[in-house]
Amino acid sequence: MSRQTERRRFLKNTAFAGIGFWVAGAGGARAASPNEKINIGIIGVNHRGRANMMSVASENIAALCDINDDYLAEAAKKFPKAKTYVDWRKMVEQKDLDAVTVSTTDHTHALASCWAMQRGLGVYCEKPLAHSVHEARTMQETYKKSKVATQMGTQIHATANYRRVVELIQSGAIGPVREAHVWCSRVGPCPERPEQAMPAPKNLHWDLWLGPAPERPYNSSYLPGCMTWEQRWDFGNGCLGDMGSHLIDLPFWALKLRDPLSVEAEGTPRSSESYPSWMIARWQHPASGDHPALKLSWYDGVKRPESPPGHDLNKWGIGILFVGDKGMLLADYGRRILLPEDKFKDFKPPEPSIPPSLGHHKEWLHGVKTGAPTLCNFDYSGKLIEHNLLGNVAFRTGKKLQWDAKNLKATNCPEADQYIQRKYREGWSLLG
Repeated sequence: MSRQTERRRFLKNTAFAGIGFWVAGAGGARAASPNEKINIGIIGVNHRGRANMMSVASENIAALCDINDDYLAEAAKKFPKAKTYVDWRKMVEQKDLDAVTVSTTDHTHALASCWAMQRGLGVYCEKPLAHSVHEARTMQETYKKSKVATQMGTQIHATANYRRVVELIQSGAIGPVREAHVWCSRVGPCPERPEQAMPAPKNLHWDLWLGPAPERPYNSSYLPGCMTWEQRWDFGNGCLGDMGSHLIDLPFWALKLRDPLSVEAEGTPRSSESYPSWMIARWQHPASGDHPALKLSWYDGVKRPESPPGHDLNKWGIGILFVGDKGMLLADYGRRILLPEDKFKDFKPPEPSIPPSLGHHKEWLHGVKTGAPTLCNFDYSGKLIEHNLLGNVAFRTGKKLQWDAKNLKATNCPEADQYIQRKYREGWSLLG
């Protein structure tokens, strides 16, 4: 048994003995001594990476990694004892690490996470977990094999409002749900590939930033903000990949969804370079358990579902509308409204049954220390991302896909294979 494995077993044993399990109303996990703090490596230290780093700073920040030397130097000032790296493949080999946070661009999320899980490290990864359907499936499989604590960075999943919506749907408040509509008003810039090649800044390791993506020359239009690279197919998955992780999460949770039967999408323009300025995607889900067959629809940009009486959905920048046999439920991050309102004016909601979260990051830290479950683990969130990214595949092929989930195949569309599993540049691999 390695020293690292012995250390993790010690952490779990002392945590079980002295801290207890996560239960409703319990506070966050508190180490009985400084020795019980875990060693965390931070992959991506600025923007979302900075937020994630500071959210786990109660532990030992033992390693820092970023492809931007300036960002890395700034983070090293905060954590001077941490070892520094520009290549995450080297960082995950650091022997004293217990866990990592992954806050890179979409196209390296799954690679860094899978390499870490294979080495027995707990992983907190920003959304979306993957850049392709195949990567999302591999994330699920690697998580199940590694049995480490994982969490996707969908912080809204930890909120009280989402919990109350799930309880309303699952208690039958609006009856069986046959339709769910999800939208986000973000409009993508739909950029074309810049023709001008520029010298990369001296502080930027451009080749490492590209990672597994096809080689291309540096241009300042790619960095630093996510709205520059996120819209490009080589690096991101647009609004559906990003905001769909937060918003489709709610019906996925409430209706216990898994694999769809089919998916189709439309939008404009269709480009080999980037996400469209708007998209509508539609998934057909089979009946399962107590839930009937479901049609789930996504809208972004200027598109919306039909507004229910008395509520203009154009005034809702984001939202989810559940349509049941006995009514509707309209929600966003902080609101939930049963419709029609006069029918539900005397309605008494069920008593809360889903325990409050310790906090999205604390839940993960507690899982690393104790083996306790996390709600956005990579089985649940990996399946959510696999589902969402199928919408992008359908859009890029321009066809309604009949989906064989077991074999990761669109049975009627062999040209979808190139989008389901992408090719990597030489020297890069999903598992290592």
